[in-house]
Amino acid sequence: MASFECNIAWSVILPVLFFISSHSRSWVLGAPRVPCYFIFGDSLVDNGNNNNLETQAKANYPPFGIDFPDGATGRFTNGRTSVDIIAGLLGFDKYIQPFATAKGSEILIGVNYASAGTGAGAFEMKQDSNCLNHQLRNHLVTILRVREMLGLNATAYLNKCIYTVGMGSNDYINNYFMLDEYQTISFTRLSNLY
Repeated sequence: MASFECNIAWSVILPVLFFISSHSRSWVLGAPRVPCYFIFGDSLVDNGNNNNLETQAKANYPPFGIDFPDGATGRFTNGRTSVDIIAGLLGFDKYIQPFATAKGSEILIGVNYASAGTGAGAFEMKQDSNCLNHQLRNHLVTILRVREMLGLNATAYLNKCIYTVGMGSNDYINNYFMLDEYQTISFTRLSNLY
């Protein structure tokens, strides 16, 4: 009997939690808690930076985005990514734009530099656009643009921003399965050195 009651409880709790999480973006009132949000990462947080790159790591076609208001945007999910949810909880009323399409003052609320296939360290794809260093160079471009817009106030403004770095899965999975595509030393070869 206790198992039956537990199942009923979960059948009520889970839909309520799903409803709350899927509608939480519209429940945040007031100004964002931070002025801007910068995102670095791989496919888990990419929101369209790979759409116009010569790469197989793209998600700008169905079934990706089937539950997203704008359809397939380059997110490797059927809906919002974790950073989309975090941005909503921080109070942003718009999604953080990908670096590839961010224009003008949009960068003042933040930029998403994430690119599917990105590695965190020595395990990066041969393609330069899929490395953390490339994302950091793009961030430098953004900082220079913010300085042009805000002048002497840029440093104080940027110091209040929040950053997310979400990557590493490609380092492990692709290092194991795609040795020809990655400039690295395999874990097997590394362990044989000791």
